[in-house]
Amino acid sequence: MAQKKGTVRNFLDFQTLPILSMNKQYIIIVDDDADDREIIKYACTDTIKDHEYVFLEDGEKLLEYMHQYQNETRPSLIILDLNMPGKDGKQILSELKSDERYRPIPIIILTTSSSENDKTASYNLGANCFITKPDTFDNMVQLIKAIAKLWLQ
Repeated sequence: MAQKKGTVRNFLDFQTLPILSMNKQYIIIVDDDADDREIIKYACTDTIKDHEYVFLEDGEKLLEYMHQYQNETRPSLIILDLNMPGKDGKQILSELKSDERYRPIPIIILTTSSSENDKTASYNLGANCFITKPDTFDNMVQLIKAIAKLWLQ
């Protein structure tokens, strides 16, 4: 029996954001690059089939989303880019990890940066993992499989 693919929800316009299914686990992916969001989306839906997905284009939308739905089911995982316009990933990470409501949510930094300074700063701010984005789709699929195995099982 074929597994059903995860539900993908692209919420680039925050005003159209519906409430997710209360009984379904979900993952939030925040990245300002549309191409990177697409690659991550296909890698996730091919790999992690029992979750819903929320794709947001910047950290401010993530904070709005988290504050609006703070009494709803929390995400199983947040995958966060560092280099974004407005509040960058480090600022968002700091805000989420300094709030006791969101502190338990695992946050993985997935970025083009390979800077040791970015890595150290991310861990100091509470990131659970820091990963440089892979250069091919196949490598992204392998990375998503590793993330699922480590953080979702």
